[in-house]
Amino acid sequence: MIPGHINPLQWHQALGVARQSCARFFRDGGHPADAMHAFGLTPSDASSLDWSKAVEAIAGVLCAVPEKRAA
Repeated sequence: MIPGHINPLQWHQALGVARQSCARFFRDGGHPADAMHAFGLTPSDASSLDWSKAVEAIAGVLCAVPEKRAA
């Protein structure tokens, strides 16, 4: 499901990048929580986390509006 505030094309591209990143973690024997930690996320319940939830969470991070930084 595409969040309403995100461009559908951007969401599709972010899902592709997130899937590719998660596939690398899976290939190397990692867990979904490991992939989320790599993108700065902390899973609320690691026991019920699966790869599809991790992919969507990572895609959400990739589509997030960058925070403004002070000079």
